[in-house]
Amino acid sequence: MTNWTISAGHAAPLGATFDGEGVNFAVFSVHASKVALCLFSPDGKRETHRIELPERDGDVWHGYIPGLRPGQLYGYRAHGPYAPAEGQRFNPSKLLMDPYAKRLTGHPVWHDALMGYTVGAPEADLSLDPRDSAPYMPRSVVEDPSFAWGDDHPPGTPVSRSIIYEAHVKGLTRQHPGVPNPGTFLGLASEPMLEHLQKLGITAIELLPVQAFLNDRFLVEKGLVNFWGYQTLGFFAPDPRYLSAGNIAEFQHMVARLHSAGIEVILDVVYNHTCEGNELGPTLSFRGLDNRSYYRLAEDPRRYINDTGTGNTLNLNHPMVLRMVMDSLRYWVEVMHVDGFRFDLCATLGRRVRGGFSSSASFFDAIRQDPVLTRVKLIAEPWDIGPGGYQLGAFPPPFLEWNDKYRDGVRRFWRGDAGQVSELADRLTGSARQFDHSGRPATSSVNFLTAHDGFTLMDTVSYAAKHNDANGEGNRDGHSENFSDNMGVEGPSDDPAITAARAQRRRNMLATLLLSQGTPMLLAGDELGNSQSGNNNAYCQDNPIGWVDWQGVDPDFLDFTRRLIALRRTHPILRQKRFLHSRQRLLDGLGDLFWWRPDGGAMTLADWARDDLRVLGVEMRIASGTPAYAQREEALFMIFNGGEALPVKLPKAPADWCWRLHIDTDRPGLAPQIIRNDKLPVAAQSVVLLELERADG
Repeated sequence: MTNWTISAGHAAPLGATFDGEGVNFAVFSVHASKVALCLFSPDGKRETHRIELPERDGDVWHGYIPGLRPGQLYGYRAHGPYAPAEGQRFNPSKLLMDPYAKRLTGHPVWHDALMGYTVGAPEADLSLDPRDSAPYMPRSVVEDPSFAWGDDHPPGTPVSRSIIYEAHVKGLTRQHPGVPNPGTFLGLASEPMLEHLQKLGITAIELLPVQAFLNDRFLVEKGLVNFWGYQTLGFFAPDPRYLSAGNIAEFQHMVARLHSAGIEVILDVVYNHTCEGNELGPTLSFRGLDNRSYYRLAEDPRRYINDTGTGNTLNLNHPMVLRMVMDSLRYWVEVMHVDGFRFDLCATLGRRVRGGFSSSASFFDAIRQDPVLTRVKLIAEPWDIGPGGYQLGAFPPPFLEWNDKYRDGVRRFWRGDAGQVSELADRLTGSARQFDHSGRPATSSVNFLTAHDGFTLMDTVSYAAKHNDANGEGNRDGHSENFSDNMGVEGPSDDPAITAARAQRRRNMLATLLLSQGTPMLLAGDELGNSQSGNNNAYCQDNPIGWVDWQGVDPDFLDFTRRLIALRRTHPILRQKRFLHSRQRLLDGLGDLFWWRPDGGAMTLADWARDDLRVLGVEMRIASGTPAYAQREEALFMIFNGGEALPVKLPKAPADWCWRLHIDTDRPGLAPQIIRNDKLPVAAQSVVLLELERADG
């Protein structure tokens, strides 16, 4: 056994840092009385050394061990008061993961020894459990994260050209017949996956959480797992389940491969809470290192503020906790080369000390002044379950926001709900009521029809109600109002009329998405016709329910999706940064937005108020104020018909100009064609797109 010597080392950087000759360890705790570093044998089974960190600078404990190399397994034990009534929960019997660990050997194995208290005791969390938790804890691993990136460059796709594809690493790849190492980062980086994504035309893949996360105990006891990953254990470590050989370079390889295909990588990150839960949760890291600092505690400090619905809320009002989050974000950008982040329950990150949301909260101010993070894409999920938690449109630039009002408005229009034409108009033009302020662009709205949380597109047109029985919660979990429609039969159907109606509805909804101003996001598998059998909360379904079905691909819908994406890419009018507001343009005196009735008349206030109106025509041009060099096309005319078939009068074309039909969802294979008449027959339940072109073009 090596007799390691330890010296003072340095308080920065935090974590375990290899410098070529040894390893510096630094960990934050305000209230600990001492912190011990635990070293383990290469197989992780024996704790070979327990060494007190010799120095403390401010609230950072640190030490340096020469000769230690990458691959060394370690953890911490923190000493201090166990006084839950005062918010203190130190227990040196519990092995703690380094919050800055860059790799973990695995996941915690559920056992009562993981709890800092004695399970089953009266007033349980006030008791102290003396058992060693090390046999059930993963080990932190010293890593040298350097990687031969070669000529890797981030694609740097402008937001106005972005098409986001939300996917789960395992869910997307597990059932693909041609993918090696399915279910892993390497599988996602494989040639078949890159070919599919490139042919589809997406510009960015947004991955559900890949930072190390916990399998919740209640799920494990039911024979299920945490599939989605919204229970973060380590903010710097890729989850071991996605590593084929346990090497973090596999993640870096995936990013490099996606970049080489022109595809950005956006990570769904969870900095609003940790997996340790409330006072009856396990002691795995943060709670044992400094409970009062890492978490927002209630007026009774024995309890936790729970704005997230998970039992706890990270305290980003503490400078060292905020520093951890910022260090983590910069690590994933600078070391792992990711291109952006989607922040889960981002309203929580904007809560001040007293709990209220503010767009100038410390987290947003820190992000907006950071020279690294202002270069990448930032997307907010603009809500949580705390007081005043719904904050759509309230985030500061440069944040984009998931727009659930877009999802619900488009679903309701195509379902045939009354009075939805004005709602559709707002969504088609970038949801200006929410986003046209503070200099924010129209691309601030991330428009989506479906996401991981909810029905797939196929299920939206196949089920009138959720079917979550496989989750083991009596179908009580998940959203009950999905604005969906089974088209006459609940679930799969062989009736040709029903399958045709469902295909048409899916084309209509997808066309609406890709013809709207804003930033479109697709759910992985929707382009294939993937179903989750009506489960709208597949968070625990690591099985065919949650995996994308590559065997039942709908080739016609896949081709239609590719065509729509390609069309959006070639038509700047569809992806403008400036909002359209029916303003006259200085260049030609024409307006940038017109709303038309089927008879060719302009929409009136009375028309907008009609509950029975089911059809809307919109003519768009490049927005007023856009530089002349960006005005490369004249006009687009779109018809969204949620009612019966009818003739629609086309806007008058200038002399020597004509309308060319590009998209008709009733005839998805139709080639572009010139329309010679001033009226166009529009099929029931369909979307039509025409472009104004020179007659001799």
